[in-house]
Amino acid sequence: MLIIAALLCFAIGVAHSYLGERYILERLLRKTQIPHLFGSDLFTKRTLRFAWHLTTIAWWGLGYLVWAASQEEPNLRLIILWTVGLVFFTSGAIALVASRGKHLSWVVFWAIAALTLFAGTSS
Repeated sequence: MLIIAALLCFAIGVAHSYLGERYILERLLRKTQIPHLFGSDLFTKRTLRFAWHLTTIAWWGLGYLVWAASQEEPNLRLIILWTVGLVFFTSGAIALVASRGKHLSWVVFWAIAALTLFAGTSS
């Protein structure tokens, strides 16, 4: 059952990113009446796009944890910490690159990543 749940986490992430990009973001980002921040609407559009796809990354991370739970893994604490750390590291990298450093969520994402990865290495 858990393996099916994990596969569904992966599948819903793919569907969310693909369908959201195709049917929601593409149409939304064509609009000209999006708030302008930092002199244009580019920051707003990039933020909407990367925030949308961060959901997929989070679901994939959760799916991996569900899969790990199905394996009765003795190092589950380590797997949880490393998965959370990698999900937040990836989220931070996407936020940093997509916003060119202007959306400061990457600082918090990387702090979470550092703390959880450090805890995972000291276990």
